[in-house]
Amino acid sequence: MRKFSTKDLTLAAMVAALYAVMGYFGNIFGLTFGPVQFRFAEALTVLPFLFPSTVPGLFVGCVIVNLLSPYGPLDIVVGSAASLIAAIWSSKVKNKWQAPLPPVICNTVLVGFTIGLAEANGFTAAFPMAWLVNGLSVGVGELGVCYILGILLLEVLPKIGYFRSIIPEKRLSAL
Repeated sequence: MRKFSTKDLTLAAMVAALYAVMGYFGNIFGLTFGPVQFRFAEALTVLPFLFPSTVPGLFVGCVIVNLLSPYGPLDIVVGSAASLIAAIWSSKVKNKWQAPLPPVICNTVLVGFTIGLAEANGFTAAFPMAWLVNGLSVGVGELGVCYILGILLLEVLPKIGYFRSIIPEKRLSAL
């Protein structure tokens, strides 16, 4: 395992800032939180496929955005953990078409759980259905954002000279 360099730290910090700005901007239009969400910042969760050093930046950016969450501390913890798990998982997949899948799965399950728990007012009889419905609606939004915008990122970034130069060789060959 290689050391985390200053360049890695800078890239992670830029991703954290970009995620936070995109999340706050989406919140202005009511797209960041809720059962139906198109959090455009989630497209960035595919970046660890190309740049593993972006994992901590995605986590930090998500924590910052989730401070605004109407679902409170549970979303700050569980929602941010969903992005962290998804980012780590995305860094380990074998091809670009698999890279968006971890964020879709993690957010469907974990964010669906968080919203379902809030809407059902705890572990009541309504909770399982609330989890299912909210998980599916979050998953559909995540699917759209990650597979459309995320794949677009994975297509475009390697064509930009600077980014191409910092993508590990094994990832370039997987594109």
